[in-house]
Amino acid sequence: MSFFQLAMFDEIRRMDVRQTIYQILNFAMVVSSALMIWKGLMVVTGSESPIVVVLSGSMEPAFYRGDLLILTNDQEDPIRTGDITVFKIDGRDIPIVHRVIKVHEKDQQNTKILTKGDNNQVDDRGLYAPGQMWLGRSDIVGRAKGCVPYIGMVTIIMNDYPKLKYAVLAALAAFVILHRER
Repeated sequence: MSFFQLAMFDEIRRMDVRQTIYQILNFAMVVSSALMIWKGLMVVTGSESPIVVVLSGSMEPAFYRGDLLILTNDQEDPIRTGDITVFKIDGRDIPIVHRVIKVHEKDQQNTKILTKGDNNQVDDRGLYAPGQMWLGRSDIVGRAKGCVPYIGMVTIIMNDYPKLKYAVLAALAAFVILHRER
């Protein structure tokens, strides 16, 4: 018995061309809706990444691993000591969530920022790019404005177990394609 002779594919074999195209378009609509929501959040928040997941325990007890943070990045609103920022370092793909401990501000474009994780002993200069002693405003992805506890654990689990991520995506795609409107 081949893979495509399984009973779960009987539903696909019974569909005519119109129903098959309808299911494919339905799947495309789900994907494009998710992308539109993401892009809409980017416009509303002004951040290239409006939602991030805390990946480590460096901000405990303020935020725990798996917390989902909602960010804004209003360029007109100055960054102040105590703000929780998300920043990117050149050469690193994953943004870092830490608290601002020092700000040197000549004007809005000339701001130097030093950060530190609440659960860390020293500031973040060891995390910055080689030779970089301060963050600039351009390094900041956004500031935390809200938190949903532990929802991000799903993302962490999916990244820790990539095969599970592909299995869930395949199951969702199969459900959308095999589910026929009556």
